[in-house]
Amino acid sequence: MQDLETAKILLNQKKLTLIIVKNGQTLFETKSHRISGFLNAIEQLGKQLENASLADKVAGKAVALLCVCAGISAVYAETMSKKAKDILRQNGIYHEWLELVENILDEKRQETCPYEKEAASISNPQEAYGRFKILQKKLKACK
Repeated sequence: MQDLETAKILLNQKKLTLIIVKNGQTLFETKSHRISGFLNAIEQLGKQLENASLADKVAGKAVALLCVCAGISAVYAETMSKKAKDILRQNGIYHEWLELVENILDEKRQETCPYEKEAASISNPQEAYGRFKILQKKLKACK
């Protein structure tokens, strides 16, 4: 659990949105919003993420599915959805949170996050990664 504690401390010290730590080393960190950073980490690091610890500002079902896909062993989120908690529990991933919420909202806090909408119908973590990459491209094209 030392890696998770390190990740939690660095998340706040460095004002990050996501950090991944393994064996005392930072594997990945970002200040980007949504799950783009985590998708990039999976793409760049692949199997290196197995048994790493992740600290995130906001973790919904989409992030939880990606944690399963990447083989993350411990997760901390300042805000975690109940759906994320269920996915992590079902997959034996240790998890902690500061605030547990029903739903993860978009950046404007008016609607459900687009990744959470996509995640609603997904149960397979590998399928989730592919679908989230497609959604990421669509969202970038809209900006």
